[in-house]
Amino acid sequence: MEILDYAFMQRALLAAVLVGITAPAVGIYLVQRRQALMGDGIGHVAMTGVGLGFLLSASPVWMATLTSVLGAVLMELIRWYGRTRGDIALAMLFYGGMAGGVMFINLAPTGSNANLTSYLFGSLSTVSQSDVVAICLLAAFVVLVTLGLRRQLFAVSQDEEFARVTGLPVRALNLLTAVTAAVTVTVAMRVVGLLLVSALMVVPVAAAQQLTRSFAATFAIAVAIGVSVTIGGTVTSYYQDVPPGATIVLLTIAAFIALTAVAAPLARRRARALSAAQPAGDPAECTIPAGREAPNEIGV
Repeated sequence: MEILDYAFMQRALLAAVLVGITAPAVGIYLVQRRQALMGDGIGHVAMTGVGLGFLLSASPVWMATLTSVLGAVLMELIRWYGRTRGDIALAMLFYGGMAGGVMFINLAPTGSNANLTSYLFGSLSTVSQSDVVAICLLAAFVVLVTLGLRRQLFAVSQDEEFARVTGLPVRALNLLTAVTAAVTVTVAMRVVGLLLVSALMVVPVAAAQQLTRSFAATFAIAVAIGVSVTIGGTVTSYYQDVPPGATIVLLTIAAFIALTAVAAPLARRRARALSAAQPAGDPAECTIPAGREAPNEIGV
């Protein structure tokens, strides 16, 4: 294939695959915790790290990782102790991170608004060999955490109080989830961009939930959607000369709409099949009363 003849596209496709795996793998826990916009907030904070990278002549990816991890920890601390003024503190953290990034990158000798734009919305041609190495290492960490601790993270995401009663270190696991989300943001920023990465963490999970409520199935389908749209968006961006981040997000939303359209008739067909299979003579107490359906959460 012609697209694979270019080294920058090889790097971009590898990065796209890793982003497609890691973003939904973390997003499934954020969706369960009702923190779908956490990735967006971390992306704002990571901008300061990108700016510092240019200002200090260091790797923007590693500086963004450090900054976003610190920001994610602060977000968790604010969630624990912020109480009524927590939303104000979070707003200052998010907008301060964005303002810091713009300021630092303009103060840097080699920085420019063009450099910042490539991190905000993604860029195929700027994914360097050192970026690929950093992305591979960070993606390996994300996969190890999200798969190795999936039972513990799922338990905390579902019910923190119950998880605490069973003896799980809830605060430590919450911090680990926040740190993993921060790492995922920096993994994805070269392909999708800091301002759009949250969509790739959330929408594939929401799309997978249209088809199944099993945790394992939702995880697998969400990752499959993530990999498909990131590869599709990267290839489309190369041939049509369109922004990769925007293309990937629009493909993700299209997948959600398509799966929603498919899931609705399937759900009605399953309901009719269950109704037809139920014996006519069953007493009333054997049926589930209206309005008493199971909670709308992902099951194990």
